[in-house]
Amino acid sequence: MSKRLFDIVAAGTGLLLLAPLLLALALWIRLDSPGPALFRQVRVGRHGVPFEILKFRTMVAGAERGPQLTTGGDARITRVGRFLRRSKLDELPQLLNVLLGSMSLVGPRPEVPRYVACYPPEVRRTVLSVAPGITDWAAILYKDENDILARAEDPERAYLDTILPAKLCWYERYVRERSFWVDLRILLRTLAAIVR
Repeated sequence: MSKRLFDIVAAGTGLLLLAPLLLALALWIRLDSPGPALFRQVRVGRHGVPFEILKFRTMVAGAERGPQLTTGGDARITRVGRFLRRSKLDELPQLLNVLLGSMSLVGPRPEVPRYVACYPPEVRRTVLSVAPGITDWAAILYKDENDILARAEDPERAYLDTILPAKLCWYERYVRERSFWVDLRILLRTLAAIVR
C-alpha cells in the first residue's frame, strides 16, 4: 500500500515537473522523423497480465514489425532516438504507466511475451509476482545492453544465453529483498547512472 502511494505521488509530481521537457521531447521526435511521438508495445505485467508500455519513439515508424531485439548500431534508430536511448529519456512516459498502476517506479523490467516464454517456470512465478518497474538493479548494471549486443556475433543468442539469465537473477533478488529503502537506493543509483 505504501509502495503504491509513493509511486502515485512520485510519478504525479514527476509528470507535473517534467511536463515542459516531455512536450519539448515529443515535438523534437515529431520534427525529426515521421510518426507518433510515443511508442506503445505489449509487455507482460504482474501475474502475467499484458499491458501497453509507453516510451518515446526512438526508431523509425513501423520498426516494431522487424526484430524485437535492438542493438546499438540498429539502422532503425533515429537521430533523436540515439540521444534518447543514451540518456534514458525515452523511458520517461512510463511515469504514466506508473500512475495508471500497470507499473511501479522500481521493479523487474517488463519483457515482451516472446522472452517471458523463455523464463523457467519457477522464475516466472517469482518475477511476475510483483509489478514491473521503470528501473531495478539489472537496468543499472545493463544500461549499455544495446552496445553489448551490438558486439555479439548473434545478438539474439547472446541475449537469451547470457544477458537474460543474469537479469533474471537480479529480478529474483529484488523480489526477495524488496523494501522501501531498497527502492530508494535503486532510484538514487539510477539517477547517478544517468548523470554519469
